[in-house]
Amino acid sequence: MEHSFLDRYSHLGSVIHNLDARTKVLSFLTLMIVTVLTPPQCWPVFLFHLGLIGLTLRLSRIPVRYVLTRSLIIIPFILMVSLFVPFLPVNQPAGGYSLGPGSLLLGRTHLLVFWNVLIKGLIGVLAVIVLSSTTPFPRLLEALKKFKVPSLLTLLLGFIYRYFFVLLDEVLTIKRAVDSRGYRGRTIWQVKTLGRMLGQLFLRSYERGERVYLGMVARGFQGLPKTITPSRMQGADYVFLSAFFSATVISQIIFR
Repeated sequence: MEHSFLDRYSHLGSVIHNLDARTKVLSFLTLMIVTVLTPPQCWPVFLFHLGLIGLTLRLSRIPVRYVLTRSLIIIPFILMVSLFVPFLPVNQPAGGYSLGPGSLLLGRTHLLVFWNVLIKGLIGVLAVIVLSSTTPFPRLLEALKKFKVPSLLTLLLGFIYRYFFVLLDEVLTIKRAVDSRGYRGRTIWQVKTLGRMLGQLFLRSYERGERVYLGMVARGFQGLPKTITPSRMQGADYVFLSAFFSATVISQIIFR
């Protein structure tokens, strides 16, 4: 069973890892809000924000290649936006391409929309990856609970995190079973077999969830998650939070 899909490097020991989860949530949430509110023409602000994330990544000692690989998730969204960009009105032509009998004219509005989505999406994705890679998921849920997020929502997120890997384990078990019987699933006539596999996956996941729930009830679970060692904000948290806020505000004053 694979448990390191979301927070693979969250248990490393570094300055960023030792910070309270609330500190990191507030810092990166502020960075993302300021990034979204920044006009696309202010490219030095975006470069400064990327540098801020890069400095945090350096202090956390998380492999850069891992973060860049995970950030590729933004590519489908960028491609989707690029499909609609040519249909926007052209105010100021910035260039064009000849496509045989036709031509494709790119305007300044097209480039700004594409740049706006690309850079803001990239900064948001990198911030989420660094946050999830430096904070164990249960600590994130604890921080959300202390921010007065409804307990039902944090409980559901916790169960999704818990049961996602249980579901993945059941999928791998069924896949090994069908592979050993020579199933390839390359023709439409094998869709019936695929439907049976999905039904079996549902029944297995339901029964597994029942057993886990009964085990939790037997151990005293009463509907609310409890933490043995509650986290507390220390002096380093306030220093990091102040420095992060100051850097974000100063970037808006200097580079805009």
